[in-house]
Amino acid sequence: MLPAKLLSLVLVSLSVTPSLAATITSALQLKTKTYDYVIVGAGTAGLVLANRLSADPSVSVLVLEAGVSDDGVVPVQAPFLGPTVTPNTPWDWNYTIVPQVGMDGRTFSYPRGKLLGGSSSANYLFHQFGSSEDWNRLAKLTGDSNWQWSNMRKFIQTHEKVVPPIDGHNTTDEIIPADHGFNGMLPTSLPGFNQTIDSRVLQTIQQLPDDFPYNEDMSGGDHSLLGFGFVKSSAGGGKRSSSSTTYLAAANGRPNLTVLIHATVQKLVQTGTGKGGVKEFKSVTFASTPGMGSTPAGNGPFTVTARKEVILSAGSVGTPQILQLSGIGSSSLLKSLNIPTLIDNPSVGANLSDHSFTPNLFHVKGDDSFDHVLNTPSLVQDILQEYVVNKTGMFANNIANNFGFKRLPDNSPILRQFGDPAAGPGSPHWEMVPANLFFSPNVVSPTTGAYMTIVLVLIAPTSRGYVKIKSANPFDAPLINPNFLTTQVDIQSIREGVRAVLKFASAPAWSDYITGRFGDKFIAANDDASIDEYIRSITTTIFHPASTAMLTKATDSWGVVNPDFRVKGTTGLRVVDASVFPYQLSCHPQGPLYLLSERAFQIITATTA
Repeated sequence: MLPAKLLSLVLVSLSVTPSLAATITSALQLKTKTYDYVIVGAGTAGLVLANRLSADPSVSVLVLEAGVSDDGVVPVQAPFLGPTVTPNTPWDWNYTIVPQVGMDGRTFSYPRGKLLGGSSSANYLFHQFGSSEDWNRLAKLTGDSNWQWSNMRKFIQTHEKVVPPIDGHNTTDEIIPADHGFNGMLPTSLPGFNQTIDSRVLQTIQQLPDDFPYNEDMSGGDHSLLGFGFVKSSAGGGKRSSSSTTYLAAANGRPNLTVLIHATVQKLVQTGTGKGGVKEFKSVTFASTPGMGSTPAGNGPFTVTARKEVILSAGSVGTPQILQLSGIGSSSLLKSLNIPTLIDNPSVGANLSDHSFTPNLFHVKGDDSFDHVLNTPSLVQDILQEYVVNKTGMFANNIANNFGFKRLPDNSPILRQFGDPAAGPGSPHWEMVPANLFFSPNVVSPTTGAYMTIVLVLIAPTSRGYVKIKSANPFDAPLINPNFLTTQVDIQSIREGVRAVLKFASAPAWSDYITGRFGDKFIAANDDASIDEYIRSITTTIFHPASTAMLTKATDSWGVVNPDFRVKGTTGLRVVDASVFPYQLSCHPQGPLYLLSERAFQIITATTA
């Protein structure tokens, strides 16, 4: 990953002007304990809903967030510094996953944003919409045709606001304007700081067009995701765009919206029983998050109640954890922890799916990699100064400018044996991201030398894991098991992805730059067995968890939520976050989650009594 000392250099070197988003920090500041809607989680989805619901001045909304404010946090604001926001920081939940059977028993950090904006304030800013096949598959699985891409694409207009890159260059042939929004909430932009490998990437796709064709727009949706093109980031004017800096900031000052940070939800409370024995959940119990400086009187617990609905937007780890703590989950798990079972649903916390991240590291010549800069404090200071004064330069840009998506060939033995794990023939199996630095979460960054990384991300994983509470204490982290690399199709797909990476790096464009592979196992990775050994030794997470509260048909006995986001067997309770996606979409997930949240708002307002 980025050098550890970089974060300390940034934090002591400058400050930024806080955002205007208004929050309170203690339950003692609440003016009432009853609201029309109570939203649990101020992350990507939660703040979309907070903005949209509170746009009606007659509707009162409370948002409960366990984490801290994003105000003035330089690593959160500067796009290049996104990888320093997590792990092991005040802005991360600092989870650790259980030992991974498919990764030689390794365990490692599992980043999740613990601040306003959630993981939209902590991710790597890549912004896409998935393939049309992803959305059409969701429509088929849920039995709701409104999830088809032909309907979902309209939400781009209310969500996205494409702005010029920071260098103002002409973006013709880098984006298809008709596929995007220009008047929505969230600024997005193309790269605005030239990186020395950009020209080599473009030469590679010219030299190997059959393997790595150019794609004019990498956002997906109306346009194919396959090929190589330019990264579009959730950033504008050199600053990260998150749900906090956009949706929440736009709602600042509304008297009917209250956002309480430092508030850890302990459980949902049953408030009644409806027709047919359906259980009503309209109250939430919470307490002050430990270590947030609360006075004893402010520690809690406290209870707030929704007149209309509670909306759980705590993410793919937090949502199943809260449901299980509330007695909604596998009866065997709950019984083992002496938690009364209110709704027996083994699907809660099951089916955890995540994109894996294999960093393929190379030695390179000269001082053109970012390593030279990042390991030289005086240069870091100069770049910081340029950023704080002008919001330009290296830190105002994402960590990579180009990336690509690729499929296994149609005649692949993997597809013949296992079937296609992707949503359709136009959806990718893996992603490749060339980054001009040493970028590996599980390997300490060298303090000398020059490196390049070609990140490989498994986009269509089939391995499934779980999130399970290990006690009835809401302050105990749950057990998180993504179960990475436990299916043959996953390991074999990544194996072919590594071969594609090596072919990309062998193009003539790199002949005078790349000098060799880094790491003994990568150097030795030449046949199936050695490539697999290498993959299992270094692969980690790109922290895109999903599917722990799956959307399914209303008539299905499995799954957690119905197509209207209501938790099965309940009234007054919905889930809106990435946990409801039944599978990984073919891209970085924040764009699809924003679209899902916009549609959820429409459904909620149309179906709430």
